[in-house]
Amino acid sequence: MDKVMLVTGGGRGIGAATARLAAERGYRVAVNYVRDRKSAEALAREISGIALPGDVAQEADVVRLFQELDRQLGRVSVLVNNAGVVDLVARVDEMNAERLQRMFAVNVFGSFYCAREAIRRMSRRHGGPGGAIVNLSSVAARIGSPGMYVDYAAAKGAIDTFTLGLAKEVGGEGIRVNAIRPGVILTEIHASGGEPGRAERIGASAPLARAGGAEEIARAVLWLASDEASYVTGAILDVSGGR
Repeated sequence: MDKVMLVTGGGRGIGAATARLAAERGYRVAVNYVRDRKSAEALAREISGIALPGDVAQEADVVRLFQELDRQLGRVSVLVNNAGVVDLVARVDEMNAERLQRMFAVNVFGSFYCAREAIRRMSRRHGGPGGAIVNLSSVAARIGSPGMYVDYAAAKGAIDTFTLGLAKEVGGEGIRVNAIRPGVILTEIHASGGEPGRAERIGASAPLARAGGAEEIARAVLWLASDEASYVTGAILDVSGGR
């Protein structure tokens, strides 16, 4: 039976690199997007996958997303909770409620909604065959990102705890749950936070003296999703150049 992978926020950056590598390794891949339809559909054509719209911060969108995935590709085997946002650099005393609600709605609630729908399809408790969930955290969860993105770091800290708890909750049902904590990676997300040159600047201070590439994160995601990691669950793997 074909393995089906859903990559949320998969049209660009780490998500796109993960989708490409998954397709190379024999997965049937669904690329989720919320705004950039053009990039997602182009990627889907490139990898013979599908592009599915949906805002992971909206519960109804997530339900429809998984229903459409069921219809077009079948039951999900691997969920990659990749969709995430940052905001402009700010101190906590400069953050408003709208920013905080968006930060946690996408980065935390979205991962919960998607994991819930995946579990309902994967879990042996629900008649499924098992599966794997890989959450995208961040090294920010460990360092706190003071003066820049404390809200983003806190949201990713929640993802770390979510990963640990969920792995214990569903391990006996055939589902492995792990997380990747990327360091500073060369993707478009830095420009969305108002600092397009941030990756090169901060990456130079890492022990490996460079920023990471999206493909380097994708390789770690695919390893955690694979049978090579069959006894790995509840792990949080830093892929951060030593930061």
